[in-house]
This record gives sequence, C-alpha cells and structure tokens, in this order.
Amino acid sequence: MRLSQYFLPVLRENPKEAEIVSHRLMLRAGMVQQASAGIYSWLPLGFRVLKKIEQIVREEQNAALAQEVLMPTIQSADLWRESGRYDDYGKEMLRITDRHERDMLYGPTNEELITDIFRTHVRSYRDLPLNLYHIQWKFRDEVRPRFGVMRGREFLMKDAYSFDTDFEAARAAYNRMFVAYLKTFARMGLTAIPMAADSGPIGGDLSHEFIILADTGESEVFYHRDWEDLTWQDQDIDYAGDLQPIVDRWTNTYAATDEMHDPATCPVVGDDLRRRRGIEVGHIFHFGTKYSAPLGARVATSDGHEVDVFMGSYGIGVSRLVGAVIEASHDEDGIIWPAAVAPFQVGVVNLKADDATCAQASANLHEQFETAGVDCLLDDRDERAGAKLATMDLIGLPWQIIVGPRGMKNGVVEVKERATGERTEMTPEAALAKLTAAAGG
Repeated sequence: MRLSQYFLPVLRENPKEAEIVSHRLMLRAGMVQQASAGIYSWLPLGFRVLKKIEQIVREEQNAALAQEVLMPTIQSADLWRESGRYDDYGKEMLRITDRHERDMLYGPTNEELITDIFRTHVRSYRDLPLNLYHIQWKFRDEVRPRFGVMRGREFLMKDAYSFDTDFEAARAAYNRMFVAYLKTFARMGLTAIPMAADSGPIGGDLSHEFIILADTGESEVFYHRDWEDLTWQDQDIDYAGDLQPIVDRWTNTYAATDEMHDPATCPVVGDDLRRRRGIEVGHIFHFGTKYSAPLGARVATSDGHEVDVFMGSYGIGVSRLVGAVIEASHDEDGIIWPAAVAPFQVGVVNLKADDATCAQASANLHEQFETAGVDCLLDDRDERAGAKLATMDLIGLPWQIIVGPRGMKNGVVEVKERATGERTEMTPEAALAKLTAAAGG
C-alpha cells in the first residue's frame, strides 16, 4: 500500500478529549474517529489492527474446540423476560420498540439467545460437550463512556457459551477456555494475569478476569510478586486432555481483583503483595443452570433422565484489546505494535520523493515485500523527511526501511526496529531478506 493513496488522517497535536495514552494515540494515528459518546468509526489503519486481533481470537477459539456462529445484534425482550434479566439488567441495556410495538433490545450479551438456540436443537447428552461462539458488536449504555475504545458504549466482543451435562464436564470446558485465553493474549505480545473475580450480573460462583497491568487501568488489582516472573510458555495443547494442571499453575499464585481481595484473609503479606491497576481484556464464567433452568434447556442422559445443562460463558473484548495493546506497548513517539497485530509489518520511507534512484529503490522494495506476502506501507508522499519519520514512529510498524540519497550513493538503506530503536545499514537485498524472514513471509 502506498501512503499517498491511503486514508491515514494523522493529527499532529494531542486531542484535548483524550485522557489516556491509547485514546490519544489512536486518534493521532488516524485509527478511529468518534461518532458520538462512546461510539467510534474504525478507519483503515485501526480496522486492520482490529481484524488482526479478531483473527487470532478466532483461531484460538477454533483450536479449543469451539464452533463459530453469528447471532444478531437486536434481540427480543421476551427471551430476557423468560430468564428474569430484562428488568434486572438496568439502564445499561438499550431498550427499543419496533413498528409493531414489540419490545426489543440491542444485545449487551447473549446468554439468553444462545440458550434458545440450544434448547431448540439439542436433546441428548450425545450432542455434548458443545461450545458455540461468535464475534459480534455489543451495546451497553455506559453512564460515563471514556478512555476511547477502552470503555465505549458500542464494542466488538467475542462471546462463547459452553453446554455440558454436569459440573465436572462444565469445569473441563471452563479449563479449555482458560488455557485458550492464555494462548490468545500471549500471541498478541501480552501477559494477562487470570484473577479470581466477581461474576456480576452474568451470575455463577466461578469466574476469572484476565488482566493486563497498566497504570491507566480502571481496576485495582492485587497479586503475589511471583506473577512478575510468570509468562506463558508456548506449547502444543491437547484440548481433549486434562488441562487442570495448567490451570492450577496459573491459579495457585495469588491474584485477585479489588472486589474479591480481602486484606483480612489475603494469604500474601508484606512486600510479597503487589498493588497495581489493570485493564480487563477477558472474563470467563461458570454459572451452572442459571439460564438453562428457567429457559428449559435440558438433555436426556444415558439413563434416560432429563437434566438441566451446565453452562459457562467466555468473553474477550476484541475492540478493547486494540487499546490495551497500545497501553502496554508505546513510547513518547507513538505506538509500538507487536508483530502479530501490526497493521503493516514493514514501512518503507522514501526520504526524497523527487529523487529517481530513491523512488525506484523504494518501489522495488514495496513490490517485493507484497509479492512475498509481507504487508508493507510505502511512504511515497511529497512531504518533509522529518514528518515522514515522525508518522512512521507514530503508527508503530515493527520495522522501517529508510531510503535516502546519501545511502543510495553507497548502495545501502537504513533498517530500524521500532521496539528497540536499533538502526542498521545494509543493502536493499539484505533488508528484504531480513524483514521477510522476521515477518514469516
């Protein structure tokens, strides 16, 4: 992609309405534009990142034996009345009426709708275990939307729902999602700490939030200092096997959200206890028969008896993750994207657009990267060199290749790694080989 043809409305000044780093940088980098309070349009650069994150989430859900569906954004109020949540959910639910005066709502979550799908089609234990998920826009009418996409009213969410015959099978489903979440966040370059959490309006007595530590986090969290040395070790996972040992490894060390932390009973004392702020990027729940019982989601067991199914739900804030990654990975010059979610892997900067040699070398690199399957953004604008370099740092691509007249006289370009700032001169051919290999192309 040539930047001269790409819609990238970057801002030079910090927007006054942006309170936190991710909101400020997303606006400055031309990733989003606010449509109304807590609701954003996703512009090309931001949309590319959003789709990269969505695809990682999808791949890990599929690997964990979940199956993708797509449910509507608008739901009937009748289902929510069956479960008893329609009146209880509160003002965050956007209630609407259609032309036939039927009560509808813009879905804040999907427990009722997925349970209706299940009860319509599943009758036997032989069809279990079952986990269905979708990636869909949600709406919650926050009283005070703020922090950009971190706490918006409309947001993209992955929500999965498991169905099992008893608690032990449901716990195995919970463990599959627990491990899948660890893998998902690790692929994005994040360390997310699973913390015992309050289940809130979703219900149930087993729940974990996955928290990224950040000074701008909206939640206060408490954890044992050993968490600072614990990272996910990439490994092949047998999701049909026993995952409890992995879960135990990640839950035996103390970590809890502020709602669950009790100083009087906390097992960690003194300097071992850390107190920070964090960003929730995922939340998983086991809630037994809370929805299946009132909605009549039952299956016949092997002995012919009917039982209410045990359920769990598992959410990841896909759009929120865009902001969370930025909160975890930036510097004073802009965003530093982890390679897995970067909108482009390589930025080629032609420092002098009217220099034929520079223009040809830049165009060749751009074409060769694209041919190799490496997403590349070529800054071919007739713009000052300093502005081009500042833009490239702002949007945070993992690698930059800087092509200038001085280097071209010596047959070299400058390669810059955004995360470290390290710069190395090499031939265009060597730069192409190095960054193609780094991008897995």
